[in-house]
Amino acid sequence: MPVEIRLPQLGESIHEGTVARWLKRPGDRVEKYEPLAEITTDKVNVEMPSPLAGVLVELLVPEGETRPVGAPIALIETGASPETAGIGEAPAAQGTVPVVAPAVRPPARVRLSPLVRKLAEEHGLPESVLETLTGSGAGGRITKDDVLRYLASAGRAGEEVVKLSPIRRTIAQRMAQSKREIPHAYGVIEVDMQAVVAWREAHKEAWRAREGAPLTYTAFFVRAACEALRAHPIVNSSWTDEGILVRKRINIGIGIAVPDGLVVPVIRHADQLSLAGVARALDDLTARARAGRLGLDDIQGGTFTITNPGVFGSIWSMPIILPGQAAILATDAIIKRAVVRDDAIAIRPIMHLGLSFDHRIFDGATAMQFLNVMKAWFEDYRDGR
Repeated sequence: MPVEIRLPQLGESIHEGTVARWLKRPGDRVEKYEPLAEITTDKVNVEMPSPLAGVLVELLVPEGETRPVGAPIALIETGASPETAGIGEAPAAQGTVPVVAPAVRPPARVRLSPLVRKLAEEHGLPESVLETLTGSGAGGRITKDDVLRYLASAGRAGEEVVKLSPIRRTIAQRMAQSKREIPHAYGVIEVDMQAVVAWREAHKEAWRAREGAPLTYTAFFVRAACEALRAHPIVNSSWTDEGILVRKRINIGIGIAVPDGLVVPVIRHADQLSLAGVARALDDLTARARAGRLGLDDIQGGTFTITNPGVFGSIWSMPIILPGQAAILATDAIIKRAVVRDDAIAIRPIMHLGLSFDHRIFDGATAMQFLNVMKAWFEDYRDGR
């Protein structure tokens, strides 16, 4: 009998995954540990190896659909006794497995995923119509694209539907979860960046030659955030039903834009790094994120997140907190503005710092005290620390 392949645990705090792409098709011979599918989570894309050898009989999950960890996603004929398999608990294949796959029996009635059923209901398509469609999914299943093609050909689609990428779908799910479960509150402060801008302009060329990495403003943001997190450790925490979990390690997640969304790799023990160490870590993570070469270790364990919409021109931001953290910091564009200094008008590079925080964990006073530690660090900057 075929053996069920189940979605494995893909990392800390990851409870579900999306099948982005099947690398094998029914009838294909699969060797043990050979890549079977590309799985996307809210954190990273990974190749899932097959836990055993055999012939792929059936794909139980269409591309683009999400399942919880432990859910069956495929059937493989191994020639061994019937059981289930997941990564790390694979049974040993026994005997010789024929290369030709067993025939895939068509279902007695049309099999619809929840996504397809919902789409059909929204457009008033009865199941009798769906049964007339030729499914392009695994095993002849009807996919969302099949329904959309039917609607377009029937003149029932007035707008273009842009297919969600797996990473966009998981971002949507996680952000919706955050807004449902976390009572967001916000604090914003204005910072005079004159000291930082002047120091960076004076040293950035020699810095790159010496350190082998660019001196970005984000490196300064990370260093200042570490000082503020040391002063206010409650910001480096998370909500649990048992109480507030204050984390001792300071692991800073950095939001990095990639073509189909946003990834948040983590600088571990960021408070133990110098400005040069932070700059090198940022350069490495950014390059690998944009090349799609981040691993699970790179995106796990973040305790506080910084997002930098300022690089796109934003001047006032209120980001959404990542589930499992207490706050997220937005750093906006540094803009020259007229300000009053010593009763005179001066032109200074001004930036807004915006903190979104979980109001269950701390209040506005703590948020502003945290931001004021960062403000003081920036405005008193002088020594490349």
